[in-house]
Amino acid sequence: MPVLDVVDLNNQKVSEVELADEVFGAEVNDSLLYEAVRQFQAGQHAGTHKTKTRSEVAGSGKKLWKQKGTGRARMGSVRSPLWRHGGTVHGPVTRDYSYKLPKKMVQGALRSALSAKVRDGELKVVQAFNFSDHKTKSAMNTLAALEAGRTVLVVDNGENRNLALGIRNLKGVTLLPTREVNPYHLLGHKSVLISEAAARKFSEALAK
Repeated sequence: MPVLDVVDLNNQKVSEVELADEVFGAEVNDSLLYEAVRQFQAGQHAGTHKTKTRSEVAGSGKKLWKQKGTGRARMGSVRSPLWRHGGTVHGPVTRDYSYKLPKKMVQGALRSALSAKVRDGELKVVQAFNFSDHKTKSAMNTLAALEAGRTVLVVDNGENRNLALGIRNLKGVTLLPTREVNPYHLLGHKSVLISEAAARKFSEALAK
């Protein structure tokens, strides 16, 4: 089982935590990570693109001229796709791009992402995010002391008002509860700061 150091907000080691090997020390499955990231991004796709067909554009439905005898091509509507301001043929329509992955695939991808962060030394366990106030400057100094880097994912259990208010305006810093963490978030940040309670929760929830 991987044993990780637990540090305080001054980056001083205070203890160690033993985590599940199958969660934080699993073999990294690149194909699972790819599928999980692709599925997450598909869910973020707005899908609000839309063009109007000939039945939706403005214009009269009157036949423009009689069918025969004018020497011109027959034409039934000013809304024809052949005309300027006419409808669009086979244009994009509003759709939902999201899809679901099997639960075991999502859990496997999460194990792979957590294990990859531990393997690369980019995951740090913090005893608790007990900020004394909710000032952004204080939060910035704390992250600097923890050597967090430029892009940081902070994971904690439950609500933490001082933590949420302190880091919400910091560029490159994302705060998520354990239930909302996705492989996309883990791979999209250079470093991960996770509370000891959240690490234990992952270790229990994702254990096979």
